[in-house]
Amino acid sequence: MATTTASATETHTEQAGRNRGQRVLGRVVLYVVATGFALFAALPFAWMVLTTFKADSDLYRPANNPFVYNDPPTWHNINLLWNDTSYPTFILNTLLVAVVVVLITIAVVVPAAYALTRLTGRWGESLGILIFLVYLVPPTLLFIPLTGVVADLGLQNSKWAMVLVYPTFTIPFCTWLLMGFFRGVPWEIEEQAMIDGYSRIQAIWKTVLPVSLPGILTVVIFSFTLSLHEFVYALAFVQSSDQKTVSVGVFTELIRGDVFFWQSLMAAAALVAFPVALLYNYFLDRFIAGFTLGAVKG
Repeated sequence: MATTTASATETHTEQAGRNRGQRVLGRVVLYVVATGFALFAALPFAWMVLTTFKADSDLYRPANNPFVYNDPPTWHNINLLWNDTSYPTFILNTLLVAVVVVLITIAVVVPAAYALTRLTGRWGESLGILIFLVYLVPPTLLFIPLTGVVADLGLQNSKWAMVLVYPTFTIPFCTWLLMGFFRGVPWEIEEQAMIDGYSRIQAIWKTVLPVSLPGILTVVIFSFTLSLHEFVYALAFVQSSDQKTVSVGVFTELIRGDVFFWQSLMAAAALVAFPVALLYNYFLDRFIAGFTLGAVKG
């Protein structure tokens, strides 16, 4: 009997050891894979920074190691970007366009998503899908008819043309996305608020919007980044340097014929990419919640 008990104890100990070893191995594999993905994601940023400070004699010499500074780093490329192009103007134009587009998108999307979720009954879902399908139409098919609209409104060669056009692709997707959040908010919360004396608008403001804040934040980030990086419409509607955004201005002023100012291009990309990356990381939890909950609720 004692022998059997001892054997069972040894078997249990061996099984516990194997389980512990499997957990440790699984954790090691997880960290190795996560580290690999992190390095892969960080590589473009590291390459932009490395290239930004390389001299021409270092960058264009085939015998040099591209991953180190063979010649001393230089600030010339940033000076070229900042002083010999309209890059500061591009930044200001981009921020102005992005902020106004975000405000327009929020002003339209919140009431539209709420109405499609709460007030249209069974037709709301179908209408939401139809609105989302508008987002799937490629800009290359739309910029020609939109050019006529922009011309009729007298907005040719103006950054306000982008303010007019960008909501056409931010609003459809963001409406569909925010519908998922409003659909997940129990109607009883609003009903109780109205029983307590609030109007419908007050009930929405006090109950629905705070609960749906991750979705609204997702709409803000999505609209801002789309406006920041959009290229086709900005290239089609604007020609003057003082009206261009970063995505087009950098492309047109730092590629002159067959001469590519690679280091200044990388500097321009880094100066835009790093703030956006920090913004994403700062709001990462809510941003992921916004996409996942908005996509699956229904």
